[in-house]
Amino acid sequence: MTATTLKRPAIGVFDSGVGGLTVLRELLRQVPQADYLYFGDTARLPYGSKSAETVAKYAISAADFLVKQGAEHLVIACNTATALAFERIASAVKIPALGVIEPGAETAAAASKSKQAVVIATEGTCASHAYKRALAAKGVEAREKACPLFVPLVEEGWTEHEVTERVAHIYLDGVFSGDFSGADALVLGCTHYPLLKPLLRRVVPAHVAIVDSAEATAKAMAERLDLSSASSGQPLVKFFATDSVDKFRKAGEKFLGCKIENVTHVELES
Repeated sequence: MTATTLKRPAIGVFDSGVGGLTVLRELLRQVPQADYLYFGDTARLPYGSKSAETVAKYAISAADFLVKQGAEHLVIACNTATALAFERIASAVKIPALGVIEPGAETAAAASKSKQAVVIATEGTCASHAYKRALAAKGVEAREKACPLFVPLVEEGWTEHEVTERVAHIYLDGVFSGDFSGADALVLGCTHYPLLKPLLRRVVPAHVAIVDSAEATAKAMAERLDLSSASSGQPLVKFFATDSVDKFRKAGEKFLGCKIENVTHVELES
């Protein structure tokens, strides 16, 4: 096969905002043989306060946009959209779809010897019990803990701030106790939370494995693709946002860990 016939898969990554860039960061690290289209629905966030019907409508419109831009695979890098509307999104698009919950649950089940895990997430994701169901299907009992202050603290850039560490202790000090004193896995059920991993490592018991759903999702995508014939070289990444591209770029660089260029503003039906 000549170099001119080599094909790089195009992966569309969707989130309600910039948090999903932690998933894209892991995809770029684990699957550099692909090209990427990232869509941040920043004009219509937050999704957590909206109904499942509305979340599905917004997510499907975003997925359709990515398909029209050439996406051949879809990663729903939004815990809320995955929790509330994954099946509807997956059935609406004509390309393979992957959410963040199933890979995170799979990794946690493999990591847990006690078959008990703690899931931290937003209020909406916890209320859906999507992680709890996914873990139960793998024989793991889950305790869910909503940590709503983590998102604004991360967006403020306070990932190592003493206030954030104090908040983490308030949320988590009592979680690994009682019937869950033997829990040995902590699932990060929000795309903002990977930026808190070093801090959380200091807060939770030493025997607890921290499971990053972003890493797990990228690994699942790598296993799903046949990359044997993909061409090498640096991934091409295009960014789309439904609100200010400058705000997206500024906020997003914290999550992606590098400079963001070529952000295109798009308007979808509200």
